[in-house]
Parts: sequence; C-alpha cells; structure tokens
Amino acid sequence: MDRPADANLTAFLRAIPKVELHAHLLGTVRHQTFAELAERAGAPLTREEIDGFYTRDERPKGILHVLRALDSHLIRTPEDLHRITFEYLEDAAAHSVRHAEFFWNPTGTVQHSGMAYADAQDAIVRAIGDAERAHGIAGRLVPSIDREAPPEAAVEMVRWMLDHRHPWVVGIGIDYRENDRPPEMFAEAYALARAAGLKTTAHAGEFGMPWTNVQTALDLLKVDRIDHGYTAIDNPAFARACAERGVVFTVVPTNSYYLRTLPPERWALDHPIRHMPALGLRIHPNTDDPTLHKVTPTEAWFKMVRDFGFSLDDLRGFMLNGLDGAWMDDALRAQWRTEWPVRFDELRARLLPDWPQSCSHPST
Repeated sequence: MDRPADANLTAFLRAIPKVELHAHLLGTVRHQTFAELAERAGAPLTREEIDGFYTRDERPKGILHVLRALDSHLIRTPEDLHRITFEYLEDAAAHSVRHAEFFWNPTGTVQHSGMAYADAQDAIVRAIGDAERAHGIAGRLVPSIDREAPPEAAVEMVRWMLDHRHPWVVGIGIDYRENDRPPEMFAEAYALARAAGLKTTAHAGEFGMPWTNVQTALDLLKVDRIDHGYTAIDNPAFARACAERGVVFTVVPTNSYYLRTLPPERWALDHPIRHMPALGLRIHPNTDDPTLHKVTPTEAWFKMVRDFGFSLDDLRGFMLNGLDGAWMDDALRAQWRTEWPVRFDELRARLLPDWPQSCSHPST
C-alpha cells in the first residue's frame, strides 16, 4: 500500500492536466481486449502467451514482437482499430490527459490486415471524435514510418496520408528498431511530409544508438521534436545546441532498453533521463506502450519523482514543455499555458501542502 505521502502524490499527479505525446496505439491495447481479439481471430497464441505479453518482470523483455503479433494476427477490421483507439483515449482521460498524440504504423496494418489505409484512418478518426464527446479528451493521430520496412514504404505511407488528408492526422513519426536503420534512410518521406505542411517527429537515440542519429533527425529530417533522444547527452556541445533550439524530447521513464542494460542498483542513477534537464534539455514524460509497460500516465509522472528525484517545480516545467511540444491550435496552447500552471499550483497547495516547494534532484 502507498505511504500517505505517496498516496497524496499519486492523487496530485493523477489530477494535474497533461498532454501525452508519445504512445503507440498497438501498445495501448487492454489485456482483455487483446485476448478477445485473439480468440475471435483464431490467432495462434495461447492464453499463457498473451498473459506473458502483459507480465512485466524486473528486467522487462522487448515488446516489438508483441506489436508485430497484433498487426499479423489480431487487427482484422476497422472496428478493431476503433475499439482500441477509443479504449486508449478513455484510459488516458481517466488520468487527466487532455490532449493525446499517438502513433500508428499503417504499413504493417495494411500489409497484414487487408484493410485499405482510408478505412483504417477513418475508424481511428471516428474513435477520436467519439472519445472527445464521451470523455473530453482531444486525440490526434500520428502515422508512423516502420523503419524496418523499405524507405519506399515510408514514402507510400505519406502519400496515403496526403490522399486522405484529415486535420486530426497531424504529422508523421518513425519507430521500431533503430539499429542499422539510421534516420537518413527516410529523408525523402520526411521531405514530402514537410512540404505538405505535416508536423514531424522521430524516434532517435533510443536503443543506445549514437547521438548523431538525433542530430540527423533534427538537421536532415528537420523534425519538430525528438522521441527518446537519450544519447544526445553523450555530446554536451550538441546537447547545449538542442537546449538553445528549445527542442522538446518526449521521454519514457519505463524505457525498457535501459532497464535491461543497466544494473538495477544503478538504473535510476545512470539513466539519461536523470541528466537531460541539467544540460538544459526540455523533456516531457510519456507512457510509450502503457498496457505492455504496465504504466499509466500518472505512474509515468510518479516515476519522474520516485526514480529520478525531480521536484514538483521540475514537473511543472515538464508540463509546460509538453504544451509547447504539442501539435495543437496556438490559441488553445496559449489558453492552457495560462490555466494549467494555476491548476497545478492549486492542486499542490491542497494535496501536498507540506511537500518541498523546490529542490535539486541528485545527479549521482
């Protein structure tokens, strides 16, 4: 059971208004939904295997194979995507997420499901509207390049988006394994997206890949923000340049690569997230694959305090970083930038009256 102070902190972090900028749609699938979709599809997955996907050990295994299984075996109709999207947004709204931008890999879905891109996008967009009416959360879709597919497939994905343009489909990303798939391979797709006025982001520096991948994403692909980006700290001069540019990094405090590769006693001390703000980098915490990582938006923010030692003042800044990095209407951003700090301070005074107003998180 939580200690009283932890319980109050949890209540506070659940109540503060948030954006989520880094979540993968197929990593948000509820355990029971996964099981029901698998049973209906007659997928070659046992219940024990499915339960294993949702078991987070002390040193978690990678989950990319789970995402592949969803595309290959479970997603069969537009209604499947509608259900998954609505449930994700419903779950996020329960943690005071007011605006959520989430990734979806059309290449895998189209190849394996037999669905046309337009039908899949329409189902997701319809779910976004349904969730906003039911739960007051704004959802925005970010189709994401499958970097394990050929670069031509990335260009094809952007063309699908342009042929079926929708204002809630705001930009592109790129994900899956970064190893041996550097950002420059996908320059043509990013140039096409930028020319059409789409926003851009990229997973870079996630799997311990060199900081130059982050630099390439910023300078060649010209992305608006960076997902993960941890190895930027390996080059302090480059990190300072990112800080001066005001780049927002969407970080994940449950990042499984570092959980697997750092010793348990050093994980929270050595994880790059701990050191990024000290270099001036603007970070914002996110869930990534919430149901598979066994983490809620509230818990992701809690880990920033418990694991990395950030103060409430730090978190207030992270909240504003998220607003600045979000792909939303500028008038709404300005409104929330005024309202959210007031709400944050009210909740802090009511729920955490004795909590230190500020402190420096330890760096070693």
